[in-house]
Amino acid sequence: MNIQIINGPNLNLLGEREKEIYGNIGMKEYLKILREHFKDFHIDYFQSNIEGELIDKIQETAKVSDGIVLNSGGYTHTSVAIRDAVASVSCPVVEVHISNIFNRESFRHTSLMAPKCKGSIIGFGLDGYRLAIESLRIVHSRES
Repeated sequence: MNIQIINGPNLNLLGEREKEIYGNIGMKEYLKILREHFKDFHIDYFQSNIEGELIDKIQETAKVSDGIVLNSGGYTHTSVAIRDAVASVSCPVVEVHISNIFNRESFRHTSLMAPKCKGSIIGFGLDGYRLAIESLRIVHSRES
């Protein structure tokens, strides 16, 4: 399986920022763990702080991937454009949030992405990415 992980704004600072919320492991280090766990998978990673770049990556990736794991960061709650990009692609997208957005500020309680995603995994730390990939494996096996 080809899986694309797409992370949005400020997620380039994982392991450095707000460690009490996001943990102390950076994404580069966690990707090594994911790739070791999913040895038969090809896992690509992309991160941007720029909304349009995230949209471009979703559209580009959907043509060649079996699934997308999307953590759109703060854009989750504000970006109709990213929501529309998710809605426009045929490959399954699983939304991931490291923290439990429902235990945080009220403006984080609404995900514009969730209704257009195959599912959402929220509040399990970085392990949410592993759970998302597992769910994409299940979806892929049902569709094959």
